[in-house]
Amino acid sequence: MTALQTIEEKGNDAVRKLRLKKLASGHPFMINSRDLPENQCYLEYPNGDIKLVTLKKEGKEFVIIQQLSLAEAQALRKRYHFSTL
Repeated sequence: MTALQTIEEKGNDAVRKLRLKKLASGHPFMINSRDLPENQCYLEYPNGDIKLVTLKKEGKEFVIIQQLSLAEAQALRKRYHFSTL
């Protein structure tokens, strides 16, 4: 494993821990994806729901575009190696 791979893996582990901490404290976790257009992301909620959202121009609130189905949410978690809740 190269030094860059080690740093990347440590960063990924930190994100996974932060996700669990945010969800356990009752807050949503933002999942950014390079596959989404600018200003869009996913919000994962403590109850397991994941919503595709966009940030309003003012940058202060999210607008829900779509709630992911159970299968879509599971596929997204699998893609990012996130544990299920």
